[in-house]
Amino acid sequence: MFTRKGWKLHLKMPPEGAENTFRMNTLFLGLPKMGIFGYPSPPRFKESMLAAPPRRSMVFLLMLASAAASAMAQSMSTVSTSSSAAAAPQGITVPRVNSPTMPRLGYSKYPWKTDIMATVFWVGETPTENNPTPNNKSSWDPEWEKNFGGFDDPDPLKRNNANYCPQGFTPQLNPFYIALPYNDCLDYSTHKPEASKIIPWFKQRFTRAGKTVLRGTWVAIRFGNRVCYAQWEDCGPFVTDDHEYVFGNARPKNTSNRGAGIDVSPAVRDYLGMGSSGKCDWRFVDVNEIPPGPWRSLGNNNHFVRAQIQQQSQQRSDVASRLEELKKARDAYFKQNGNSDLRVR
Repeated sequence: MFTRKGWKLHLKMPPEGAENTFRMNTLFLGLPKMGIFGYPSPPRFKESMLAAPPRRSMVFLLMLASAAASAMAQSMSTVSTSSSAAAAPQGITVPRVNSPTMPRLGYSKYPWKTDIMATVFWVGETPTENNPTPNNKSSWDPEWEKNFGGFDDPDPLKRNNANYCPQGFTPQLNPFYIALPYNDCLDYSTHKPEASKIIPWFKQRFTRAGKTVLRGTWVAIRFGNRVCYAQWEDCGPFVTDDHEYVFGNARPKNTSNRGAGIDVSPAVRDYLGMGSSGKCDWRFVDVNEIPPGPWRSLGNNNHFVRAQIQQQSQQRSDVASRLEELKKARDAYFKQNGNSDLRVR
């Protein structure tokens, strides 16, 4: 029954037939002749229209409202967390999370070349019908096998599973290497005319005509759910002028060996779990994109090995300089104060 100061709700409560009156005077106090939510009440607003739902229905409604509020709080928390990286409050540091082995799959400077046939080659490989070019030398190193340290035996039974190297010696060059079908040089004194236009890093690495700017470039190779990193150390398979594929959007123009577009070393093969050939994806990567892994451990041509050697050399130099400073300070002290006390002792 609606009154001037509020309204009554008659709730059916056990025992059957009993009534309990609930006054909501605090909600509508001072709002005469006003209905629910501030709208005017219709004339002769019957008590039956204001009858409250049974107790079970009210409990259900309260539980539903609580669940909705909880879901809204979780949603706002998720939005706040996802947006914090873009605009973190002053004084709060938002950590950056990077995948340890998988490079970015979205936009990147160098796009993925997908579904490329890969074949295996190795340092010291002798000519065969499928590979008529001997691999005791590369397109850029006439003494490749010698500088590598020996024959990179592809036989899985003759390889060290711990470091992906051949048994019997430690390679002097990175055992994670690949070949791509383009050479930027015509000879040891001339670059190809298009090289400076198509190679993204040509200007940064150019030192003199005829010296390649491609050798040692890092590449990511993806096979299944694994990604390996290797350095570009030779040219092939079969062709050395396919810049439309290597630096463009074309497919490999080679038709031999099922249209192979990349050669990978035995170390790359073993890390990826690939057979003698297989379809893979690959792309160029910058040095700062390369995560820790066996590809960073060996080789005089390896950026990470060279950086470690340089750091150790710098540390030794710093220690020697500090010792020299201390020696000069000691000599200056004795020169000024004498060493008679030391002689007495």
